[in-house]
Amino acid sequence: MLYYARGSRQDIITPEEAREALCGVFRALGPRKRVLAIPPDFTRFNSYAGPLTEMANDFFGDALTDVMPALGTHSPMTDAQIGTMFGSVPRSKFRVHDWRNDVVTVGEVPAGYVREVSEGRVDYPWPAQVNKLLLDPSFDLILSIGQVVPHEVIGMANYTKNIFVGVGGSAGINRSHYLGATYGMERIMGRAKSPVRDVMEYARIHFIPQLPIVYILTVMAKDPDTGSMAMKGLFVGDDFECFRLAAELSLETNFIMVEKPLQKCIVWLDPDEFKSTWLGNKAIYRTRMALADGAELIVLAPGLKEFGEDPDIDALIRKYGYKGTPHTLEATRANRELQDNLSAPAHLIHGSSEDRFRITYCPGSGMTREEIEGVGFGYAPLAEMMKKYDVPSLKDGWNTVGGEDVYYISNPALGLWAHPDRFKD
Repeated sequence: MLYYARGSRQDIITPEEAREALCGVFRALGPRKRVLAIPPDFTRFNSYAGPLTEMANDFFGDALTDVMPALGTHSPMTDAQIGTMFGSVPRSKFRVHDWRNDVVTVGEVPAGYVREVSEGRVDYPWPAQVNKLLLDPSFDLILSIGQVVPHEVIGMANYTKNIFVGVGGSAGINRSHYLGATYGMERIMGRAKSPVRDVMEYARIHFIPQLPIVYILTVMAKDPDTGSMAMKGLFVGDDFECFRLAAELSLETNFIMVEKPLQKCIVWLDPDEFKSTWLGNKAIYRTRMALADGAELIVLAPGLKEFGEDPDIDALIRKYGYKGTPHTLEATRANRELQDNLSAPAHLIHGSSEDRFRITYCPGSGMTREEIEGVGFGYAPLAEMMKKYDVPSLKDGWNTVGGEDVYYISNPALGLWAHPDRFKD
């Protein structure tokens, strides 16, 4: 059922309007005894999920007993991050999701269905896993809060991904990531319907229909006049229709079609948001469809300190590197450690140029040249590149630097960039 829907590319929903809309939905739902909120973590700070969680806490008060950020495989949030993102929500309400230990398998999507939707690329069942807290029968409302934006694994982020990946388990996360990577990222990104989404929708309908989940979905974009984030859409509901509407607006709002392939692209990774290539490689897969053959992608990453946010995944990235799909698939067939952690080879595929363009990473003091080159990226000193490309003076989009046309992106998490020749709807 769709409870609320508003949004357009021209719209700007104010905090007061968002609060009024949410409170109207909550009143219509009726009194609730115990509420669980599942917002994103700090890596989705720009989603506006923090203020929405605050609004839910203001409305429900003590009845909102638990807030579990949808970490997926990410590191737990620090107290400082919780304070910055969620403001007045009491710290005592926050729970940490442990994707390896605190999950329950609620059902298994048959291998035949996974094989069908993947066009035969994978042939395994998919375990639908959720944090055990969601199955506590005392919850009479679960609020899944987050932003719909193009995503490399599933096409469009959020909705059931927030449940089955955000607070899901290692087996489900690994197999869903690998499913998306082998099907083909270019065939998935920016699309509401994908094999991964189909599998999760099957799981929602068959395995968790009893859970009282209401999805609160935003569509966000940077205001070109102020540079601040603006809410373009707010959608609240409990089924696919809510997500479909948000995804349509996100495609219209967050998808940037460039008029010519990019020969040189500069991407800035905010050090407060991007500390790993697991997250920072959005600079690669969000621009891959816009980059020309032989192009150079320069990633300015002052906060980079690791490859994977999980120690085991980090070790696998360091060992196998970003060497393209054929090499990664062969390594996966030959090595049990990759087979047991399928999100790692999926990530290695997503983060590769497939030998089509050059990737130059420019880290701060947190990583060395040897580490960067060891995983297959090019390296350049950050200070040198920052001197050449003065970030504060660059605007999003086309710039001329030293007589050269360069394309600048201040935050790759906010959109998807493509050229018509490489994106076929």
